Amino acid sequence: MKPLLILITVMTLISFADTKGKYTTKTGKITFFSAAKLENIEAINNQVVSVLDMNNGQLGFTLLMKAFLFEKALMQEHFNEKYVESDKYPKSSFKGAISSFSSLTFEKGKATAVVVKGELTLHGVTQNIEAAGIITPLDGGKMKAEATFTILLSDFQIKIPSAVKEHISNEIKITVNMLYDTVT
Repeated sequence: MKPLLILITVMTLISFADTKGKYTTKTGKITFFSAAKLENIEAINNQVVSVLDMNNGQLGFTLLMKAFLFEKALMQEHFNEKYVESDKYPKSSFKGAISSFSSLTFEKGKATAVVVKGELTLHGVTQNIEAAGIITPLDGGKMKAEATFTILLSDFQIKIPSAVKEHISNEIKITVNMLYDTVT
């Protein structure tokens, strides 16, 4: 009986150590914006799953492409069918880390400027991404992370139909907003 109790205690401590300093959310927000001649295009996804590890600065997120919501239903339909081909490529993901993490200090209530580097996978294509961001520790075991960066659709082999090529921008501004809770 004593070896079993020791084993359970050790496993509990290991599992606690593994989650200490880790933050997660299932309601992260990613928006994208494209300034275009015909009309601006904007969409919001509030169902982003993300993990931030404040032990080593690693972070990642994943999202369903069909969860992007547009002001106009037709835009949403075209986005999913003609551009990102959501049936064929249902998810997008990012896996990376905060640069120079060990030299940064994070204090509750204070925003810390960071640079995040990693790999963004979209439309079945993976590209290296670097983005400036801000991380702010909050009360109640929460962590806030924000970043903005720009991608080119052509880098991810997303084709713009020739009929609208002059009216839709190849450049897309992506904004990431996460409010994390500690892992329990």
